[in-house]
Amino acid sequence: MKFRSDPSSIRGSIAPVVTPFTADGAVDHDSLRVLIRFQLESGSHGVSLGGSTGEPSAQSPVERIAAMEVAAEEIADRVPFLPGTGSHKLDETLEITAAARELGADAALVITPYYARPTQEALYQWYATVAREFPDLPIVAYNVPSRTAVDIAPDTVKRLFTDFDNFVGVKETTKDFEHFSRVLHACGRELLVWSGIELLCLPLLALGGAGFVSAVANLAPKAVARVYELWEAGDADAARDLHYRLHPLVDLLFVETNPAPVKWVLAQQGRISSDAVRPPLVRPTDTSLTRVRALLAEGGDLTAQI
Repeated sequence: MKFRSDPSSIRGSIAPVVTPFTADGAVDHDSLRVLIRFQLESGSHGVSLGGSTGEPSAQSPVERIAAMEVAAEEIADRVPFLPGTGSHKLDETLEITAAARELGADAALVITPYYARPTQEALYQWYATVAREFPDLPIVAYNVPSRTAVDIAPDTVKRLFTDFDNFVGVKETTKDFEHFSRVLHACGRELLVWSGIELLCLPLLALGGAGFVSAVANLAPKAVARVYELWEAGDADAARDLHYRLHPLVDLLFVETNPAPVKWVLAQQGRISSDAVRPPLVRPTDTSLTRVRALLAEGGDLTAQI
């Protein structure tokens, strides 16, 4: 809650941690605590939980809220906390967002409702409802059309940003980099925009972005945070060098559907008790693990940094 009153301070690398499961499939709160501490020790500028990397659609609201409680307790206001609270159902979205507010979240990351493919007017009404329900909580839209089959348009973002003081930003997870520019052009630099596409994290900063929510921070949190810090310090060359050094780990994320490869690496490193994912995801195949190991050999030095 420390950063809730000034959402403009929520900048840099906001690490979207995985949700660990035990070998029998239960949410592993002990491993989650380890992951949160790893992020804090590594210098991540904030923590998110329950975005796509966290497998929220495979969990019940009760499970998601319990995990948020663990995360909030570990973070303890040391860095901003931006839990993902959205669902394809409005009642669940409001329930989880209400819990996030009570737990002291600094902002709520609300995904566009998936599967239904709502119109732009429907998206406006969806976010307007959430913003009205929680006027004291900053709301961040999570735009990820590759998973939801809907893209929130720049003009819709502008309507929400204009109409609601607590609609403060958007996490853009689209490879259409022109979209990033059009959103910022429509709304102005006051809108907070984070990149959810790993290889667009650094380019977004040149447009005036607030930072990034990059899944590769699960593996190399210090390096990801350092990209932002180097850019802010004016050392663009060093930021670019580190951006390119992260390429193998970015490729590793998507050998199979994220977060299955990440969880396998974290389990191998002993940071989580199991590499379990929930259906419909599966553990990486042997063929995929051959590729994962090769990529880890290229970029693995960055995973050891704290």
